[in-house]
Amino acid sequence: MAAFLIFLLVLAMVATVIALSRGVITFAKTTEADVTGEGPNLNGQRQNKLMQARIGFQALAIIIVILFLLMARGG
Repeated sequence: MAAFLIFLLVLAMVATVIALSRGVITFAKTTEADVTGEGPNLNGQRQNKLMQARIGFQALAIIIVILFLLMARGG
């Protein structure tokens, strides 16, 4: 069970890094029109979705760590 939790934790951490790096790349592609509000702000929407995904993956990783600590404490 511990090996499975470690595997899930590594997957959650990798997903977090991927979402973070994609968000940074999207932020780097932000144009002046996106900032001033001219035209559709698709980059801003994408950045928000990536940030929400990153937070979700981080929460999942924290939950897995808590489960792992509870298992280690209990037996």
